[in-house]
Amino acid sequence: MPCTSAKTPPPDDELDDAALFREAIGADRGKVRALPAAPPPPAAPKPRPSAKMARRDEDAASNEFKHAVIAALEAGDVLSYRRDEVSPLLLKRLARGEYSAQEELDLHGLPAQAAESLLREFLRDCRAHGVGCVRIVHGKGRNSEERLPVLKNLVDRVLRHRADVLAFHSPPTAQGGTGAVLVLLEKR
Repeated sequence: MPCTSAKTPPPDDELDDAALFREAIGADRGKVRALPAAPPPPAAPKPRPSAKMARRDEDAASNEFKHAVIAALEAGDVLSYRRDEVSPLLLKRLARGEYSAQEELDLHGLPAQAAESLLREFLRDCRAHGVGCVRIVHGKGRNSEERLPVLKNLVDRVLRHRADVLAFHSPPTAQGGTGAVLVLLEKR
């Protein structure tokens, strides 16, 4: 058998894909050269350091402010509110106790945060079940440390900010007076 210096390619079925590619571009004949390695991509910027203690202090101050007595209602003050679209006559009827409460919630002696949570849950449940009028007993707050009715102020604030509250008013003395409030809720 004669010896030749040129390499004869192996049969096609024996070539792997990489060898076929090198043969097609002429890599074995020196016509192709490798590109220099690309520099690595820039690293993502590091996050800015955060002041966890400052954020925690701000959250605590915000929570404290949220529960602070802002309106400063006194023990004997009457709670009264109505939306603009609600007739003043309806508010007068509510003040005279002409609406009967279908459900009642007593918040006496509860801490402010627990009372607020319970109040919101109670109103949500009443609205879901189509209750139109409720009584909320908050007490007069005569025994509180600040000598201000904390729960009364909390109830006033929460009710004024709810979209489903049409009106509220302290009921007549026989129904709780200034230690309670009758609330008309929007029908769902």
